Amino acid sequence: MKRGDAMKLYDFSLAPNSRRVRVFLAEKGIDTPLVSVNTRENEHFSDWFREKNSACTVPVLELDDGTCISESVAICRYFEEIQPEPTLFGTGATERALVEMWNRRAELEGQQAVAQIIRNSAPMFKDRALAGVRGVPQIPALIERGKASLCRFFETIDQRLGETRYLAGESFSIADITAFVAIGFAGRVEIGVPNSCANANRWFADVSARLSAEA
Repeated sequence: MKRGDAMKLYDFSLAPNSRRVRVFLAEKGIDTPLVSVNTRENEHFSDWFREKNSACTVPVLELDDGTCISESVAICRYFEEIQPEPTLFGTGATERALVEMWNRRAELEGQQAVAQIIRNSAPMFKDRALAGVRGVPQIPALIERGKASLCRFFETIDQRLGETRYLAGESFSIADITAFVAIGFAGRVEIGVPNSCANANRWFADVSARLSAEA
């Protein structure tokens, strides 16, 4: 079933949160028109985009009635509601809670760690060390903290994936999408899953082989 033809998804191809939504939509088989917002050229700070999202971040989903939804997980939850199958947020109380738990860990320990490294080291983020905000200086000390957090994240998911096929259990979920995107994001600073993390590498190869990984 195809939905979303009358919607618009404002995104930027290189932004990890935008990619997270695109992978989610690909898993659902949903086609939604994309409108590029080039954050490298500060287009997300333009007046027209600020009207859609005062936080000045991508992605943003604009519904047919003009309602705008920002934050990648909120957007994914919207699509989960209008098209429940295949479920990517889990079924039943326990599975849904595990999906939520591992998705949060992938965000905080994985994706956010990479963001700390990049936003506090890349010249393009000078005075923009926080997403959607100007005038925030870089803090070099956070680079090493981000690297340390990322290493712990790899070890954490490796242990978990020695117990289950996917992060939240035996079914693929948004938690796997978030972790997968975070690891791809880490590749930009040439950090990958260590060879010693055999379970995480097996899982990453599995997820990389899914058609949605190209989104």
